[in-house]
Amino acid sequence: MQSKDSNPPDGGYGWVVVVSAFMVMGLTAAVLKTFGLFFVEIQQQFGELASTTSWITSVTIAIFHLGAPVASSLCARYTHRAVVITGGLLAFSGMALGFLGLNMVWMYATTGFLQGLGISFSWTSAISIVSHYFSKKRALANAIASAGECAFAFTFGPFFQWLICQYGWKGALLIIGGIQLNICVCGVLMRPLASSCLLEASCSEMETPPGNSASRTDNADKSPITHKPFNWMLARQPEFVLYAIFGILAAMSFFVPPLFLVPLSYSLGVDESWTASLLSILAMVDFAGRLLCGWYANLHVIKTIHLLTMAITLISTSLMLLPLANNYLSLAIFTGFYGFFFGTTVAVHITVLADVVGMPDFDSALGLFMLIRSTGGFVGPPLAGLIVDMAGDYRAGFYMAGATLVLSAGFLVTLDQLQQRKERGSQTNTKPKTPILPYLSLSLPKLQNRRYHRKHDVAV
Repeated sequence: MQSKDSNPPDGGYGWVVVVSAFMVMGLTAAVLKTFGLFFVEIQQQFGELASTTSWITSVTIAIFHLGAPVASSLCARYTHRAVVITGGLLAFSGMALGFLGLNMVWMYATTGFLQGLGISFSWTSAISIVSHYFSKKRALANAIASAGECAFAFTFGPFFQWLICQYGWKGALLIIGGIQLNICVCGVLMRPLASSCLLEASCSEMETPPGNSASRTDNADKSPITHKPFNWMLARQPEFVLYAIFGILAAMSFFVPPLFLVPLSYSLGVDESWTASLLSILAMVDFAGRLLCGWYANLHVIKTIHLLTMAITLISTSLMLLPLANNYLSLAIFTGFYGFFFGTTVAVHITVLADVVGMPDFDSALGLFMLIRSTGGFVGPPLAGLIVDMAGDYRAGFYMAGATLVLSAGFLVTLDQLQQRKERGSQTNTKPKTPILPYLSLSLPKLQNRRYHRKHDVAV
């Protein structure tokens, strides 16, 4: 059960929630990003093909997206805190049971399904409660929270590799699962907004007369708490549909550059050690892009949907130019541009979703948006791979990603025009009409006075 947060605190304890969400992003999305380090180890352990082993990550990503509507529904039914804690326990269970390493199907069920469900519950609930705690500073708060993914991914790579070398891949899974239990600690800190409102109300009521203690208790019992079911009818709203289509096209593109960046650098003759640094550059500029864009969006100089449209346009431009690189330096420069503008997109796209549907339906919208967007994530990489195979060049994948993003920006422009048209229509309908009677009542004495003087002159 959640509170009606029509007037979010926009600070105070909300910053504790942001820091907690920052940690959750790192312990979920960053773990998913760096899980590829276990790929070769697991493949050699069971003697399976690469395609068979890759299904572990595929199952995790699929459940991460498919579980989002379930997480949003549970947030509406219970609290974000409870769902985050549940997600932490599921993530730990997936890693701890994966430690047994019985067979490949066992890995699908544990580090694939359970881990993916735990990530989905924790990630969705954490990013959702941040938006509930903030209104004017929502873009900045979301940017700081999402930056946890970049900060942890930058350090988890070498750390996970060290764990594998020291304790083997099974021992590393168990240790990482133990680290993920800290998600539960972060969840405990995510106090429901109703509790915060009641605490502030009780503090202010300490100065009412002592005789009103019973009324204070009654007011506390009648706190603004509501049980709101998952709203599937959002799929019929034109604004949400346009934004969901944008999400599908964007997801088709966003998974492509990390997939083909390393092979492209190899095809250019770049050394392996320098190639690895491209991923570090990508993580650092992504982190900077999220924080800077969140800070700028918080100034409210332009609408967040305009900021998102510009970021998408600049990303597509970077992807179109990246294949022109012919050495490490030019590749690093274009990678930096792509990573920075990608970070700006991640920083504001959740805020735009909240602006599109409104906070009462935000939990449902986030889960439904994640579910719909997953189709783009599934279709994008295979489609890009097919285009690369047909062209015989990794550059073709980047051209495909850039062109898809240009198309997605068109849906953002259409959405913005629809919103502006509705705003103009609502302003026209609510514009007060000029009353006629007051003017008549004001002019009547003047007419009577004029008639009197006219009669008086005639009499004279």
